[in-house]
Amino acid sequence: MSDESPLDRFKSVLTGASRAIAHEPEVEVAWTADAAVANGKNFRVPMPGRTLPREQAMEARGFADAMALKLKHHDEALHARHAPSEPSARACYDAVEAVRYEALGANAYAGMRANLDAATMVRLGGDPITRASRPDEVPLQAALGLLLREHLTGQPVPESARAGVEMLRGWIGDKAGKDFDALALTLDDQKAFQKLTLDMLQHLELTRTDQLEPDTEDGEDQDGEDDSDDSGEDGESQQDDSAGEVAAEPSEGEEDGEGETERQMEEDSSDGEAGDEGEEGMLPVRPNRPWTDLPANFDYKAYTEAFDEVVAAQDLCDEDELTRLRAYLDAQLKGLQGIVTKLANRLQRRLMAQQNRSWDFDQEEGILDAARLARVVVSPGSSLSYKIERDVEFKDTIVTLLIDNSGSMRGRPISIAAISADVLARTLERCGVKTEILGFTTRAWKGGQSREAWLGTGKPAHPGRLNDLRHIVYKRADEPYRRSRRNLGLMMREGLLKENIDGEALLWAHTRLLARPEDRRVLMVISDGAPVDDSTLSVNSAGYLEQHLRKVIDWIERQSPVQLVAIGIGHDVTRYYRRAVTIMDVEQLGGTMIEQLAGLFEEE
Repeated sequence: MSDESPLDRFKSVLTGASRAIAHEPEVEVAWTADAAVANGKNFRVPMPGRTLPREQAMEARGFADAMALKLKHHDEALHARHAPSEPSARACYDAVEAVRYEALGANAYAGMRANLDAATMVRLGGDPITRASRPDEVPLQAALGLLLREHLTGQPVPESARAGVEMLRGWIGDKAGKDFDALALTLDDQKAFQKLTLDMLQHLELTRTDQLEPDTEDGEDQDGEDDSDDSGEDGESQQDDSAGEVAAEPSEGEEDGEGETERQMEEDSSDGEAGDEGEEGMLPVRPNRPWTDLPANFDYKAYTEAFDEVVAAQDLCDEDELTRLRAYLDAQLKGLQGIVTKLANRLQRRLMAQQNRSWDFDQEEGILDAARLARVVVSPGSSLSYKIERDVEFKDTIVTLLIDNSGSMRGRPISIAAISADVLARTLERCGVKTEILGFTTRAWKGGQSREAWLGTGKPAHPGRLNDLRHIVYKRADEPYRRSRRNLGLMMREGLLKENIDGEALLWAHTRLLARPEDRRVLMVISDGAPVDDSTLSVNSAGYLEQHLRKVIDWIERQSPVQLVAIGIGHDVTRYYRRAVTIMDVEQLGGTMIEQLAGLFEEE
């Protein structure tokens, strides 16, 4: 015990307090230099300085208290079951629930109230509400959460966000003022609170009445149709609705848990048709354009999704093998890496130029303007000989790289795709742009367990997709590059690359992007051929997978706020994607990726 530092003792006390609050003896608290995150019973909170400054200690306590309150008072399955699908409505739904369980602690304990206040101030530090100058720049979920917090706990809106909140106070009060009073009476009943929250979202015109009908207890929708995994044509709608669960925990998490979460949401989602709210643009919310569920005429289904998986790269092989594969990748591409790095540095310069690219001249103070030196010599008393660099707002951005992991990519193409993604992720992280790297393939050749199940039921006609999907997460958006660097070596593993079912992979990556809070979302697809799965194509029409891919692309390009771009390696992807480029030499991949991204970033 004599070697225990004050920081260690503080962590031990914080862990004990969190266990007591959550009524959960297995809670563990650890430090992080990144954003605070809860992973089940594992809490990671910002590490205070060695001398434990009071304000930093309160911030750590505040995040730990909030996580413990969530563990005690929040039922994630109940929360996800009726979550609205629209991004703006879902963000408000999540924010209001967080206010509920934090208010329970703040109202019960004065010390906890002070800690939660400190954590709230940290969260607001990076929130656009503190910088908003017009009502349409105020994030509705932030303003709504702060106003409800004020009503439920009596705590005033923090000074940094007060101006932004006041821009919407009257509008929210007119439409949802009575809802606040009703919510205050149901703080300790999540189910009743949830129902009132959905009513409030309707009053705020974020959802429609027909979208708020609850699911029945036996998992059937309002029309009595079963929403099981084998539901046929609504398979894609289920995948799209799974954005709700991802939004609830957008930060780091265990990838095995992620697969279970997505499957649970597919079982719980309903066929409720998402609205094409014509008045969405009139609401004072962030500019997330409305999107809709997949149309019913997609005429595409999966025979079963029971054997599909979303898996973290590190879970597909042990650490020693992953290290060896990464070393092999580096050795294969030593010559190419220098070229791609130079191109990446060019992209970084272009991005940084966008963030600070203009000057105000003839200023009374600032940096001496070399162009005005003659004025200084002739008239030394002149006070307008300086310039100030003007910051130009750069949209908060996330880029997802979706890499085809099919067998035809084996060899040089997959190696260069891996190293290009590696360098690009490193570059974008330096520029403050979050990056997610995903891969898609199947678990088996020629059908796997899905085909066996189909054969066991007598081979019914037109079964739809007949293979087991494997969607791989190489790097999560909130994960630092250094932690995921080894994962990209997995692409070198013999036997990993099999079939490619592009349409469902595109929907999966798109769903993950929709759950993100960033203003600009970019999805870049890298593929070397049309979707192919022998098992599926042998029992369906010849263009079954390709037709589905075309419809998914068209839907995303017309309806979604996600910017979609594709790069084809020796394969003409311009016949599928509106914004696309085809390269014949795989050596061009790194440069083409960077040029495409630079072009997107330079667009207004």
